[in-house]
Amino acid sequence: MAIAELVMPKLGESIMEATILKWHKQVGDRVQLDETVLEIATDKVDSEVPSTVEGIITELLFQVNEVVPIGTVIAKIETGVAEAPADHEPVFAPTVERQEAVAPVPTEQPAKQEAPVAELTAEEVPYVPNAVEIPSKPSGARFYSPLVLNIANSEGISLSELERVQGSGNEGRVTKKDILQYIQQKKEGHIPVYTAPQTTTTVPVQTAITPAPSVPAVAISYSGRVADPSQVVLSGSTEIMEMDRMRRLIAKHMVDSKHTSPHVTSFAEADVTNMVMWRERVKKDFEQREGTKLTFTPMFIECVVNVIKRFPLVNCSLEGDKIIIKKDINIGMATALPSGNLIVPVIKGADQLNVVGLSKAVNNLADAARNNRLKPDDTNGGTFTLTNVGTFGSLMGTPIINQPQVAILAVGAIKKRPMVIESPNGDTIGIRHMMYLSLSYDHRIVDGSIGASFLTEVAKEFEKWDVNKQWFHYI
Repeated sequence: MAIAELVMPKLGESIMEATILKWHKQVGDRVQLDETVLEIATDKVDSEVPSTVEGIITELLFQVNEVVPIGTVIAKIETGVAEAPADHEPVFAPTVERQEAVAPVPTEQPAKQEAPVAELTAEEVPYVPNAVEIPSKPSGARFYSPLVLNIANSEGISLSELERVQGSGNEGRVTKKDILQYIQQKKEGHIPVYTAPQTTTTVPVQTAITPAPSVPAVAISYSGRVADPSQVVLSGSTEIMEMDRMRRLIAKHMVDSKHTSPHVTSFAEADVTNMVMWRERVKKDFEQREGTKLTFTPMFIECVVNVIKRFPLVNCSLEGDKIIIKKDINIGMATALPSGNLIVPVIKGADQLNVVGLSKAVNNLADAARNNRLKPDDTNGGTFTLTNVGTFGSLMGTPIINQPQVAILAVGAIKKRPMVIESPNGDTIGIRHMMYLSLSYDHRIVDGSIGASFLTEVAKEFEKWDVNKQWFHYI
């Protein structure tokens, strides 16, 4: 009988670990192909991990709430088994050190010993005592997924207030639905304003020898932590909040990209009046015929793909001193989650799709992201990323490259402005739909001339959109 290994899938280019929330299967259970084996959570999204084979679970290597690196074997499945072995108890392998051999069972029961407990070493910060009172952190042992903690953090909900949220998940765990419902009820006034408990703890802080500004500059290290805590001076009414694990991961991902790639950003402006007019004219018929809405994103992607074919250097990655030019054009689209985080699902083979195929791919991936139904493969393999900062009202942005890619395009909000229109009969002033574009690129590979030229061509591709473009073909 063959043993298949189930590994922790990669749910995004920058996600390096995930937390196990719940095992749906135990040792001895039969599992079908694509049947859910466990639930996991990352700093961006919760997801289900399906089985890659059909068989019987023989070993679970990690327990609930453990953080597991991407690519690590988390379970073993025996394939080609007729029936599950009887009276099989769930067995978890040790998480610190895997034992290959099992010691023989002694004839006499040895005296019960306490299991060894790993020592936790806390970082000590050398403060000079000077009492400042801050709210104490609740000591409850309730587990929260990274996604729930991120939603609470973005909405200003403290850990002590989070303890009051009723959970509908396994063993009372607070799910994304629970926290979003709590926030909505709080905004509607159905939940009274929470007042933090008055219990305080005294934390010694450093006494400033010389006068210092009330908001001093704080250096952030490569890992996302304060580089020199002794330089932090508390003044006036302040609150100290420990950065949680997912926020540290997000900080590290951003710092990693900046540390890896020397970023350069170029800007351009595009007259997208033709795009706006065409979409307004066909969007109703488009939705009725195709069963999906027509947004600007697939239109932008179609234009970007056409330009990438002429500038293959922006569709590559760098490995050591070798430039890997990707023949496939897989466009990642930054998608906002209900928690406020962004995830980048990928449209595979975008150069093989027309505006109809792109619209369906964009809408399906966006819907799956909002409802935590993205599969691991949906966020892998991107070669170029598009982010629509205009969705949030921004005129322009300077996006950070999604590693290991070398470029990312941001499109801003579409605004009506009076513009000079040149024609053979003279110049006139008219109301046009204008939009700013910005391209951040890795200056190790993409020089300024290539980056600026690529961006200019994208703007021209937007402007020359055919207002009479046919989006369907009769058979």
